[in-house]
Amino acid sequence: MAAIGGRVLLTLALLLGACGRHDRIIVGAKNFTESDLLAEIVAQQIERRLHVPVERRLHLGGTFVCHQAILAGQIDLYVEYSGTAFTAVLKHPPVVERDSVFRQVASEYSRQFGLRWLTAFGFDNTFAILVRAADAERYGLKVMSDLSRVAPRWHAGFGYEFLERADGFAGLSRVYGLHFAAPPTAMDLGLTYRALADRKVDVIAGNSTDGQIAALHLAVLEDDRHYFPPYEAAPVVRAGTLERYAGLARALEELGGKISDDEMRRLNAAADVEHRDIRTIAHEWLEAHVP
Repeated sequence: MAAIGGRVLLTLALLLGACGRHDRIIVGAKNFTESDLLAEIVAQQIERRLHVPVERRLHLGGTFVCHQAILAGQIDLYVEYSGTAFTAVLKHPPVVERDSVFRQVASEYSRQFGLRWLTAFGFDNTFAILVRAADAERYGLKVMSDLSRVAPRWHAGFGYEFLERADGFAGLSRVYGLHFAAPPTAMDLGLTYRALADRKVDVIAGNSTDGQIAALHLAVLEDDRHYFPPYEAAPVVRAGTLERYAGLARALEELGGKISDDEMRRLNAAADVEHRDIRTIAHEWLEAHVP
């Protein structure tokens, strides 16, 4: 009897949990500023258009943490990047054709995972190979191919994910013939910028839309051999969530094509350089661009 009672209570708890789960939309984010900002913009857009509660789970972790969270139903949506999905999740070799990457990612995510890719925000946040601007001028570094001349004397510092993923360091070093003075130092992505500025390392892999690039006087080396695929940011949503909330897709589509590369850099700088509150940044941006 106690066992039966326990099973009944467990079933009731699961049912109550499931019912409670349906009264809000959970928005996740990766563990860097831009992802938090975009998640906040998405969350506020949902609140202002659908008038339903939105729970934020910001700074969850890297690509694989967020991907597993959405597959498990722990979050309803988050912002992903097309090139990251194409290479890191779907395990395809990098290609540079923007529309082809986005179409294939959208198709395979729908078929394999029951996830929908909505319209991209409009910017391309590709990896940026960064050096100090003073070093770029001193050694004549303009493109990534130039890096091979100084790499044997330099030290690199890369985020953990960049060292592991298919479109990361292994392929980059092969395509550009990079051989550093020592194996790259693995560190949290957020620490790489300060490490470069403080001369603890000489080259890092950042993001092209980061606001700290100009603030720390860093230089971006051009990907002259077109190694990196496109990285268009877009909301990825569970199909069941879109069915449950009829106006959700329409609300999120209003954000499509509204953020340029320069605008994303400005928003990131407002958070990382000016240290402004991301909720305020998101609110002001929505008021100005999606009234």
